[in-house]
Amino acid sequence: MVTASHITHLECTTTGEKVEAGTLHNLSPAGSPLFARYNLDALKGRLTPDSFAGRDAGFWRYRELLPVRDAANIASLGEVFTPLVPLRGIGSGTVVVKDEGRLPTGSFKARGLGVAISMAKELGVTRIAIPTNGNAGAATAAYATRAGIESYVFCPDDTPQTNVRETALQGGKVWRVNGMIDDCGKIVHQGEEAMGWFNVATLREPYRVEGKKTMGFELAEQLGWELPDAIFYPTGGGTGLIGMWKAFDELEAVGLIGPKRPRMIAVQAAGCAPIVRAFAAGEDRAERWENASTAAAGIRVPAAIGDFLILRALRESGGFAIAVEEEEIFDARARIAGEEGLLLCPEGAAPVAAYLKALENGLIGKDERTIIFNCGNGLKYPMPDHSRTLDMHAPIDWESFA
Repeated sequence: MVTASHITHLECTTTGEKVEAGTLHNLSPAGSPLFARYNLDALKGRLTPDSFAGRDAGFWRYRELLPVRDAANIASLGEVFTPLVPLRGIGSGTVVVKDEGRLPTGSFKARGLGVAISMAKELGVTRIAIPTNGNAGAATAAYATRAGIESYVFCPDDTPQTNVRETALQGGKVWRVNGMIDDCGKIVHQGEEAMGWFNVATLREPYRVEGKKTMGFELAEQLGWELPDAIFYPTGGGTGLIGMWKAFDELEAVGLIGPKRPRMIAVQAAGCAPIVRAFAAGEDRAERWENASTAAAGIRVPAAIGDFLILRALRESGGFAIAVEEEEIFDARARIAGEEGLLLCPEGAAPVAAYLKALENGLIGKDERTIIFNCGNGLKYPMPDHSRTLDMHAPIDWESFA
């Protein structure tokens, strides 16, 4: 039997104001993201590595540090541990990919939306809406359908076809919008009163970050409760990076890990790099990136509401922000597929490209134990066609096969 949630309240990330956890919230009264807080003192010494023995794999094994109080409200699609895959040709075993593409709906969005939608069900929500660049919409539709909740999804009009079609097939009502994801977000916000839906956009409700933080829990457990030296993370809205940084503090507070922290490295595309620009300028907030452009759609986020939380985590960890060019992203994807047999999504290839650039520039050492997050299944994205044809009626030139 998994112990129930130890959630106590919600807390504003700018003012520290406490808000009741058992009611529906979007942003705090100050207009900032809310964090869920837990009775960590009660878990200290009681929650040990042995506590997880016999529990099902997947992120719900960490129920004490997740917000859902009644297990009957959990909307599950058979979540699993995502594997750690060493890259033999890069770093000689020190570089490992955590492949989030193995989760339901083929991306790490299953974590955040699985928890957020379960909480929405617990709090009586019947209709939700979300802006998305693709994978979040698919996860929203799937988990909302599972929970018996109506879902409305708004995405830029150049969102990958696979994402749009899987979202609709899984029960989501999908609209393509001639704008960016933040433009879609404005539509979702405007429709809150008119349509009566609950807005589950990134960090505009408290619980997606709680699902994403399970990447930190799971990573720590897989590494024997020892954190790596560095984490390269593809950063759009940055929920996962923020969530992992929160997770590490919670794990230390309950006694599962010590004070060591990895350097957190935010990876963006050169065509949409507001966090990189703000980090380099020493700013606490990131200005909107105009005319954002990258084929790695998941990190094409011109403005992130959690920008200050991302930048804070980078600086507190001694990490940095780095941008990579389109050619570097797709060269890295081809290299890892061809050399390692691991098919990354473009957003997951971006951190590989960033690692190689950081290695060349002396920002990371070859001996540093490094985790790279592949956030989605590479099969969901267009791939170049390198196949050749063979005429079965003509003589075969076997030398041409060499």
